[in-house]
Amino acid sequence: MCEDAHGIGRRALFVTGAAAALTLGSVSFAAADGQDQQTRTIRGTLPTGSPDFVYVPVEVPSGVREIKVAYTYDKPSVPAGTQGNALDIGIFDERGTDLGGRGFRGWSGGARSEFFIRADDATPGYVPGPVREGTWYVALGPYTVAPQGLSYELTVTLTYGEPGRTPAPVYPPERAKGRGRAWYRGDCHLHSWYSDGRRTPAEIAALARAAGLDFINSSDHNTHSAHAHWASEAGDDLLIMLGEEITTRNGHVVALGTEPGTFVDWRYRARDNRWAKYARQIRRAGGLVVPAHPHATCIGCGWKFGFGEADAVEVWNGPYTPDDEVTLAEWDNLLVATVREGREEWLPAMGNSDAHRDPDAVGLPQTVVLAEDLTREAIQDGIRAGRSYVAESKNVSLTFTATGGRGQHAGIGERLEVAPDTPVTVRVEATGAPRCTIRLVTDQGVLLTSDPLPVGGSGTVEWQTTPSYAAYVRAELRHETAAGPLPGALAAFTNPIFLGRG
Repeated sequence: MCEDAHGIGRRALFVTGAAAALTLGSVSFAAADGQDQQTRTIRGTLPTGSPDFVYVPVEVPSGVREIKVAYTYDKPSVPAGTQGNALDIGIFDERGTDLGGRGFRGWSGGARSEFFIRADDATPGYVPGPVREGTWYVALGPYTVAPQGLSYELTVTLTYGEPGRTPAPVYPPERAKGRGRAWYRGDCHLHSWYSDGRRTPAEIAALARAAGLDFINSSDHNTHSAHAHWASEAGDDLLIMLGEEITTRNGHVVALGTEPGTFVDWRYRARDNRWAKYARQIRRAGGLVVPAHPHATCIGCGWKFGFGEADAVEVWNGPYTPDDEVTLAEWDNLLVATVREGREEWLPAMGNSDAHRDPDAVGLPQTVVLAEDLTREAIQDGIRAGRSYVAESKNVSLTFTATGGRGQHAGIGERLEVAPDTPVTVRVEATGAPRCTIRLVTDQGVLLTSDPLPVGGSGTVEWQTTPSYAAYVRAELRHETAAGPLPGALAAFTNPIFLGRG
């Protein structure tokens, strides 16, 4: 065993900047020379203000069968309100660390203390394949650093021998049986043990079926390694789409339904002006761009990139909380801006569970999409068009329509093309929502709140308006309030119906 020490000087920090990356001196291994294994231990300290990513180069000789990395770091006590130490980890191979991820071989963030890569297998979160000769890079991500600094220790072990064979990936099909044009329920933000989740794909698929879902989307943090492990869980009754949650230092975004094997890089901040490039990559790979939990309060979770590149936005994430209420209000303001500026394009809303482990409920909430069939493309078309509503469970259903003029009719996500003073009837039918109230929201605000629904949970509300009075209408189902004038938590909400000629 050989030991090396690495530290970061203040001059290095000054030169690179906090949002940049820093590459340290390399760690070398000799040729096999009859040995089965070699190990090196590397120690270093990162001060506060460290770069977002620190790369430790590892010189890998020929004949290596497996590379294994273990790490630890100190977690000193800090005063209340001060961030302690949190250090993420991943690895890039001899193709390098350039943005775009050509050399990407895996990322586990802070979920694991060790990982391995071989041709025939790898730790969840990492990509199997040959351990080729050249300079590999252990990637460290100091998520937060305590005032005392962050001292770490890396242990790299190379095992020599025949490499084995890398299995050909098998991916889930892009269609399930479906019911033709129908409403399909889905959850597009889920985490497995291929990132920081604790559930296997099989466990997630079983929970999705129990939640009444027709489709799901794989969205592990900063890795596509799960893509090849979902095929056996798909079936006629469950469409499984593939994606990633791109977890930057300035917010998270779900790549929804990309081509199998698509990796999207996350190593940039809003001020780097690189986001548009990666949003285009998601779309070129057949995916949708969906900023996740834009007002979440965890460090780095709040969305700072704007919504200009978004295809939809995750308004409701997991159990309903105040940050979801803030996101709902911001999304409504975006709808107002759309009609104020006379634009036809608008940003649809969706909801997902972001479930990681027990007791997180898969399908709380779920997006209910009107699609032509249960295929990846049809579901994406429905989400992109806003033909959807969000419900807390399979028990809750909504029908929301607007009629007017000479029998014109519009549903969720559509436009009722009538003259400004044409009388319009808006109708909401709800089931599965006992004691909830129905609210109708327009560009002016909440204009109708119903009496509570009966304990059976079903009810209907009708409301008359005109396009000159309401440029759009959307519906909410709210639970009974427990905080005076504040509205109760959502049980469901719809995308809008626009009124009048665009």
